[in-house]
Amino acid sequence: MTDLHEPGFALHIEDLTVSYDDRPVIWDIDLDVPPGVMAAVLGPNGAGKSTLLKAALGLIRPAAGHVRAFGLPVDAVRRRIAYVPQRSSVDWDFPADVLDVVTMGTYGQLGWLGRPGRRERAAAMDALERVGMQDYARRQIGALSGGQQQRVFLARALVQGADLVLLDEPMAGVDAPTERAIVAVLKALRDEGRTVVVVHHDLATVERYFDWLVLLNVRVIAQGPVPAVFTRENLGRTYGAQAALLAAGA
Repeated sequence: MTDLHEPGFALHIEDLTVSYDDRPVIWDIDLDVPPGVMAAVLGPNGAGKSTLLKAALGLIRPAAGHVRAFGLPVDAVRRRIAYVPQRSSVDWDFPADVLDVVTMGTYGQLGWLGRPGRRERAAAMDALERVGMQDYARRQIGALSGGQQQRVFLARALVQGADLVLLDEPMAGVDAPTERAIVAVLKALRDEGRTVVVVHHDLATVERYFDWLVLLNVRVIAQGPVPAVFTRENLGRTYGAQAALLAAGA
């Protein structure tokens, strides 16, 4: 059984740089996320938040730097990591129903030659029930609302049984009940000792939802426990001229 409280960091990033057309999108990133926290990655548009997650997962090749999860290279522990991408990056016309999409989360455990069976589908239904989507199991994924689709992708991450869950803007464009449902599931994962890292955009909910915070604007501006990092000074360094308005709203 996996020890969720093993020594070291759930996610360790060192000297990570990613460039597009010789322009750095993230620059010389040093980042440590301890195990068992619910962490937000916050910053303005174009700060490199999504790029940071993709580079950490190896979906984008960095120009420099390295990433470790639970003290090991990401490829060595990939089955322990789940990723929920932005909705805008998903082909929702893919011909699959909700149960099929969630069952895909079991493929890493089955291996290349394994095929999902009754046990895997039961686990997928349990995950759908956990996010309140069990009644939509046979609905086509493309026929769902944006918030419903987001819940389904969260269920797919749940069925993986991952120790580290990375989510890119899971609350973007969803209604208030869906946001509450997503946050409740993520907090439950955190309370089980798993590590949750969320690219987030809403300053007003940071202190209610998260216990760890990374402020990013191409480089890491500040990181650590929310009470220490979520300050007007750090927001000013992160958001620049927008800071006063944003901080007032927070």
